[in-house]
Amino acid sequence: MQSKIAAAMKLKYSPVAILLTNEKPEGALQFKEGRWGCVVAMFTAAAKGRTAVFDRKTFGCPGGGVGLGFGNQYVNFPGGIEYFISTGNKDFCRSEMGKNLVRNLPALEEGERYFKSPEIAKKFVDALPITDVPTTYVVFKPLAEVTPGETPAVIVFLANPDQLSALTVLANYESGGRLNVIAPFGAGCHTIFLIPYAEGKSEHPRAVIGLTDISARKHVDKDLLSFAVPYKMFLQMESNVEGSFLEQENWMQVLERNKQVARVSKEVT
Repeated sequence: MQSKIAAAMKLKYSPVAILLTNEKPEGALQFKEGRWGCVVAMFTAAAKGRTAVFDRKTFGCPGGGVGLGFGNQYVNFPGGIEYFISTGNKDFCRSEMGKNLVRNLPALEEGERYFKSPEIAKKFVDALPITDVPTTYVVFKPLAEVTPGETPAVIVFLANPDQLSALTVLANYESGGRLNVIAPFGAGCHTIFLIPYAEGKSEHPRAVIGLTDISARKHVDKDLLSFAVPYKMFLQMESNVEGSFLEQENWMQVLERNKQVARVSKEVT
C-alpha cells in the first residue's frame, strides 16, 4: 500500500501499519519470551523496513503489554507502576525481590519522576484506555508492504516539525472546528497504538502526536515525533492530498528548505 501523504511530505522513513492478526508473519522480529525490551525500538525497525510481531508473552515490558493492547499488564509491575513513574518505591527495593530487580532497573528505587506523586501517577494509569485486543498477534510493518487483504488498525508516521505541521493541517482539512489532533502524555507505545486505537472506536477519531516519552526518545531520531491515526482517519487524509495545500507554493517552499538543510548536514558530516 502506497501513501500519497508520505510522498507529498518526503518522509525520511516509511509510515508504519499496525495490524491485529491471528497469523504470525514469517521472518518477523520478536522479543524472546520473558526478555525485557522496548516496543519503540521495534517500531523504529519497522519504519526502516522490518516487520515486528508481538503476542501476550513477547511484549517486552509491562508497559509494552499495555501499550500493545494485551490487557492491564501493569498489575504485574514489581513495586507498583505508580511508584516507578513517579517517586520510586524504596520500601519495595529493600525486599529480597526488590534487591534483585533494582540492580538492573535502578529507577525502581528513585522513580522516573514523570509525575509528582504516586497518587497523581495512579490517576494517569486509571485513565488509560486499557484494552484487550481480540487477536493473538499485534504486527508492525512498513505501510508499503500491507497487502490488499489486510486492514491496519492504526497508521503511524515519523515526522519532523515541518512534516508534523503538515500532518496536523491535513487532519483538520475536512473537519472544521473540531479538535482533531491531540498530544497526550503517555509511554511511547501508548501514543503509537493504545490511544489511537481507542480513538478509532470514536465517531470522530483524533490523530495522536506522540513519542514524547523521555524513556523512549533514545530509540528515535532526535528531530522526529510520531503522528498516529486510526485507519479510517488515515484513508480520509489520503483522499484529501490532491487539491490541498500539499500542492501549493507555501508547502513547496517548506520542502525546499528541508532539502537545503539535508544538503548542509551531508556537507558538515
